Amino acid sequence: MYVCLCHSVTDTDIRRLVRTEGVCTLRELSRELGVATQCGKCGRCAKEVLREAVDEVRNEMPCPGLMAA
Repeated sequence: MYVCLCHSVTDTDIRRLVRTEGVCTLRELSRELGVATQCGKCGRCAKEVLREAVDEVRNEMPCPGLMAA
């Protein structure tokens, strides 16, 4: 699903960045993909998808360093 129409960002894009680049904050997500930097309407949805993706990664790979983040 599209999360940010202004920058054509999908939930899959966000989940991939969490897994491959370790992105875990909206600020990092904005820097990487431009999410919530134009009209801002996607901010709430992007944050929710980001939180879900981070939680999924934490549940799959329970290591002390990742759990503390």
